[in-house]
Amino acid sequence: MQNQISTRFIIFSILVYASSALAQVKPGYDISFKVSGLKDTTVYLGYYYAESTLVRDTARVNAKGEFRFKKPQALPQGIYFVVLDRTRLFDIAVGSNQHFAMETTSDDYVKNMVVKGDDDNRLFFDNLRFNMERGKEADPFIKILQDTTLKDENRKKAARESFSRINDQVMAYQHDLITAHGNTMTARLLKSTKRVEIPDPPKRADGSVDSTFQLQYYREHFFDYFDLSDDALIRLPQPMYSQKVNEYLDKLFAPQADSIKKALEPLIAKAKTNEETYKYLIWTLVLKYQAPEYMGLDEIFVYLNDTYFTSGEMDFWANDKMKKNLKDHADRLRKSLIGKTAPNLIMQDAALQPKELYKIKNKYTLVYFFDPDCGACKTETPKLVDFYTKNKAKFDVEVFAVSADTSMQKMKEYIKTMNMKWITVNGPRTYVGPYHDLYDAMSTPTLYILDEKKKIIGKKIPAEKLENFLTNYERFQKQQAGKS
Repeated sequence: MQNQISTRFIIFSILVYASSALAQVKPGYDISFKVSGLKDTTVYLGYYYAESTLVRDTARVNAKGEFRFKKPQALPQGIYFVVLDRTRLFDIAVGSNQHFAMETTSDDYVKNMVVKGDDDNRLFFDNLRFNMERGKEADPFIKILQDTTLKDENRKKAARESFSRINDQVMAYQHDLITAHGNTMTARLLKSTKRVEIPDPPKRADGSVDSTFQLQYYREHFFDYFDLSDDALIRLPQPMYSQKVNEYLDKLFAPQADSIKKALEPLIAKAKTNEETYKYLIWTLVLKYQAPEYMGLDEIFVYLNDTYFTSGEMDFWANDKMKKNLKDHADRLRKSLIGKTAPNLIMQDAALQPKELYKIKNKYTLVYFFDPDCGACKTETPKLVDFYTKNKAKFDVEVFAVSADTSMQKMKEYIKTMNMKWITVNGPRTYVGPYHDLYDAMSTPTLYILDEKKKIIGKKIPAEKLENFLTNYERFQKQQAGKS
């Protein structure tokens, strides 16, 4: 249980937090501890927030091992921990009752923990101890199952059956706890980890089944055990909230902007009932789609900025600096989204002559942003040269390469060294303004693929995958033409 406190902070702004709506019997919090073996030192009350751990309160341990955290304002609910010298000693559950006492010993904090005046933490530590005991029982069976040298299938089968019985005991124990004490922080923690049971698809009258039934069922019931409006679920030892949202979007929906937008609507509607979960979900999505894994999903970032930040919807917590940063990035993205007509570029080449992107008449144009001093560019450019040499005629493709460096001499030397036979221009010597304001090309190398009408059909694709991309694109275009 000894983990180091994380010092990671979220980009742009630290999210402030709000107290849970659950009523307190007494105001504020007053949590007393006695830890035998601990004395004359300082300890801290910390809490989890997404992927971060933060400190909430400080207490001095006396000679008897006694210390107390007390404040007139209630703690936001979640899982907290006591920490000494940056080492986490043990976790505690903070639910609606925040006035209780705990006693233990430093040789085994969890095993010897005694809770006074709080059923929530009694359940919390009972569950920890139950799991520890079941874990010890399961260890020999796990070792057998993980032994790749073992050839005795009967022994493996017996180990699987034994392990399954132990797992069933754990599931039954947690089910009973959740059923009997559903409002406790402990139950909400355990419930958030439950998996949805997906039934077999029902048979139609003719004996056939709906092949989409299980997917639709899983989508509809994915959050049955995870309350998106419960901000306590942001304060768990694992970043469950963001992991759950990411799993839902990544595994159950195609990576297409329209599909993802529709999937977001019900999630946001659920989270919106609580300001804390509302802002956290929106921010999680902003981070997810500001530099998305899949091409074209940067459109989601633009959508989020326009709908929730530029509109003023997030003004209850987002400051002007954050909104400006988001808007600037969204404005760069919106001009160079998949399906948009690429902004025109007019810049000087090595002979100081203006070259215009829109005057290229090839079927495809590759707009390649590079820097002569960029290490990654020195690796990527030869691959692009190789593609161009082998496929220029095959795909009727031209390259419009833009150097990010102001030095014309560096550009000339780079052209010669890399044997670049295409159009190369100097980005700062522009007739249309900075290319950073027209394209999302803040880093190099960055590549865009345009069709004959200068519509963006691909972006940020590695040179080694260009041939495959264009082959598949042309195949898809032929299929679409055949349907019309």
